[in-house]
Amino acid sequence: MIKLSFVLAATIAATTTFVQAQVGTDVERAPTLTNERYREDWSYLADPSKRTGHWTEPFKYIPLQEQALIYLATGMEVRSRYEGYTNVNWGSAPNDSYIWHRFMPYADLHAGKVRFFTQPIFSAITGTNRPERPVDTTGADMLQAFGEIEMDVGDRSTLRMSAGRKLMSLGAGRFIDTRYGPNVPQAFDGLDAIVSGLDRQMTLFYARPVDNFPGDFDDRVSRQKSVWGAYATQWLRENKSIGVDIYYLGLLDHDAVFDQGRGRELAHTFGTRIFGDTGAWFWNVEGALQRGTFGTQRVEAWGIGGEFGYRFLQMPLQPELRFMSDVISGDGNPDDSKLGTFNPLFPRGKYFGALSPVGPHNLIQVRPSITVYPRKDVAVSLTGAAYWRQSTADGIYGVPGNLVRSGKGSDARYIGHQVELSVAWQATAELNLSASLSAFEAGQFISETGPAQTITLISVMANFRF
Repeated sequence: MIKLSFVLAATIAATTTFVQAQVGTDVERAPTLTNERYREDWSYLADPSKRTGHWTEPFKYIPLQEQALIYLATGMEVRSRYEGYTNVNWGSAPNDSYIWHRFMPYADLHAGKVRFFTQPIFSAITGTNRPERPVDTTGADMLQAFGEIEMDVGDRSTLRMSAGRKLMSLGAGRFIDTRYGPNVPQAFDGLDAIVSGLDRQMTLFYARPVDNFPGDFDDRVSRQKSVWGAYATQWLRENKSIGVDIYYLGLLDHDAVFDQGRGRELAHTFGTRIFGDTGAWFWNVEGALQRGTFGTQRVEAWGIGGEFGYRFLQMPLQPELRFMSDVISGDGNPDDSKLGTFNPLFPRGKYFGALSPVGPHNLIQVRPSITVYPRKDVAVSLTGAAYWRQSTADGIYGVPGNLVRSGKGSDARYIGHQVELSVAWQATAELNLSASLSAFEAGQFISETGPAQTITLISVMANFRF
């Protein structure tokens, strides 16, 4: 077995090898542009005095009418990501390595208060013979295609309504997110209405997730799941750096699977989030209650988590310290009349980093990290994490919600601990280059329920976007 102490020493020593990487080492939050793309606003380029002469500007604003009421914004993403695993699922599955490829161009047509946004995806996986998963490839397909209309609704407030296929991310992405880290993002077919004012915003939506298949143009809307909700934000500063979210999210899953069994789940999630960033201090704290039904049983689940951090902006390397933690309920008794396992709906794809063998169900986790910046365009992060089961009567689950290990064979709480070194370089305004080295050493629960070897991951990614 590879001991985690040895891996930790090796990753620290490797820092000098990987010094050149991208700014921001979180693959879910790559620093160039936005993940959804339709949130970008290039209309300011209609004013020639605001143009910088950067080579991408002719693609970002293409006037189709002299009065500038009709214009086209275009862009694309080309990404290749290598991942090499040993001891998948702590040795219960074969080693795996592959390269993900994706090409995602987009066109955003604005005609006054109406817009039409389209973004196809061309994806592939190479280097592996195992069966392809939905996150690996969807061939050629339509990732996003929707129409939107905007109207004024009072003093300095607007209403935007859209219908079609869309990537969505709400708040910190704990419940609804784009699944950006894996090869195929998570899209939704549905309707939404967003009312925005100077210091507040309300989003109402109904959607169904898109199920991905490996053939060309064979993706289809899910018949199993649907999601709806209301998400409100109140900003407490004019620059929107501090604020509060309050939300309700509903989920219907006709075939939900938990350690307790499988059945129809109707979950109602009520939550709030407090977030802020002063430049030096930053924080993001979120809590939620979940009620509903699972088969003939009732759902009673909860979760709370957050992060706090501080940036030493005046020190060499500008170190950034961050502490993250979650406590997420599991089911306390598989034989009683309630389900206590929290359902995070459609969370971030790489929830706890590049290596995320466990997801946000039945979990207690603590995760300190430090990031330093040898140059303004380079970031190096070292993260440690420890994981426990919140309930020893429930199993552990993957990020998508699949049952990874049943809890019926062990009373142990400790799942294991992990270390991850990430390095990144923002080579140009458009090009990200990054690499990471991760290891997850099994704890007592894993040892008592099956193979318990140390999982390791090496990943390298190049991402070009404009």
